[in-house]
Amino acid sequence: MKKRTPKAAFFIVALLIVALCFTSFFGVYERYGDRVDTIFRGVSDIRWGIDIQGGVDAVFGPSDENANPSDEDLEAIKTIIELRMISKNITDYEAYTDAANGQVIVRFPWASETESPEQAVAWLGQTGMLEFRIGDETDDKGNPTGKLVLDGDDIASAEAVYQPVDETGTKYENMVSLKLKDSGTKAFSEATKTQAANKGTISIWLDYGEAWAKENNASQYELISNPTVNEQIATGEAVITGSQSYEEAQELADLINSGSLPFSISVKSLGSTSPTMGSNALTAMGIAAIIAMILVCALMIFMYRLPGVVAAISLCGQMALTVAFISGYFGFMNSFTMTLPGVAGLILSIGIGVDCNVITAEAVRDELRAGKTIDSAIRSGSKNSFSAIFDGNITVLIVAAVLMGVFGSSDGIFGWLFSWLPVSTTGSVYAFGYTLLIGVVTNFVMGMWASRLMLRSISRFKVFRNPWLYGGERK
Repeated sequence: MKKRTPKAAFFIVALLIVALCFTSFFGVYERYGDRVDTIFRGVSDIRWGIDIQGGVDAVFGPSDENANPSDEDLEAIKTIIELRMISKNITDYEAYTDAANGQVIVRFPWASETESPEQAVAWLGQTGMLEFRIGDETDDKGNPTGKLVLDGDDIASAEAVYQPVDETGTKYENMVSLKLKDSGTKAFSEATKTQAANKGTISIWLDYGEAWAKENNASQYELISNPTVNEQIATGEAVITGSQSYEEAQELADLINSGSLPFSISVKSLGSTSPTMGSNALTAMGIAAIIAMILVCALMIFMYRLPGVVAAISLCGQMALTVAFISGYFGFMNSFTMTLPGVAGLILSIGIGVDCNVITAEAVRDELRAGKTIDSAIRSGSKNSFSAIFDGNITVLIVAAVLMGVFGSSDGIFGWLFSWLPVSTTGSVYAFGYTLLIGVVTNFVMGMWASRLMLRSISRFKVFRNPWLYGGERK
């Protein structure tokens, strides 16, 4: 004998969906005076892409068209650009290296009235000259006063490594491995001999020039490291220890490499989006989505009666759960950067949810017309429609994964699957794939589990035992 679904299951699932809809759209917050703590993030917490809130899309590359930058060179450019955006409190950005074309792609929101996108991009792309100096003393302008030991032309390479720091090889640390050219080996040997005897430091600076400092109202020099010299280094190979993580070591290595680039950087292309145009497009898509949702739910109810009502509830749950994944509703997730194509993917995923419920409702109707009872029709219809729904959803899931892998960064969710392809990072396409993927996942939860559970539960009530309510003949 099969275990019957409790009558209360419909109300429990429906109430959970209503609660999810409310909290995922409006969020839940606690206020303590001027302080606001977020319990559940809502739509207002979604990070919107530059095509919605306005921003800049720029491509940086060597000024010399014949230059052939290495992967390390591109990472160095990317690091210096990221640090400058963070210094401007621009944390909602995208930065990728395109090794195939020798470029760095940067996208970031920008709606300043005091600085044009062209000025902002020029500031981001300015590379500094690397200098190694004795000590870290500065004058009243913040410029270093110590004797110059090395410059960028003396540096062969810098890379982050994880290697032993004792003779037994049992203790490992993250550090930067520094290799010098022959032109700097002797000077560095003499400087480290003196500083090791005095337990002094050799500081590392980036010099951006007086013109840049004046134009951007910033210091001409930036101190990026000030390591203590423990011994004389005469081989031209040194390590800089003290990094707490591999990422910190990599950042320092990239900064050193950025100051020793054999070419200057220029902007290859620049585009900007008006926040007004983006917000208008978002509003139009939002209105269209609401109208479409209402019409679809009304049509489902008209065509399939009680299964249509259940489908409408599950579709609302699917929409709310998808929004929750985008907004970072769950505490272990960050908000996803949402673009207009991402919104389109969200709307398309609702269409997939509708298709799932239609296939099930049609299967139940066919079983009823074949003479089966309501319980048997629901059970058989759900079972017979599963393979078609599953195959269709898996196909879309694969497509979404491919879009995210091909058009996302190499360290993304599916980027490693397509690491053999040239980098083709396009954030808008990635967002479309992401919302499509999340929509399919939530459809499995709401369309293939919650809706069927609610339908089996509500069918146990006597008032809902008329086959006509499920598409059969009226009794």
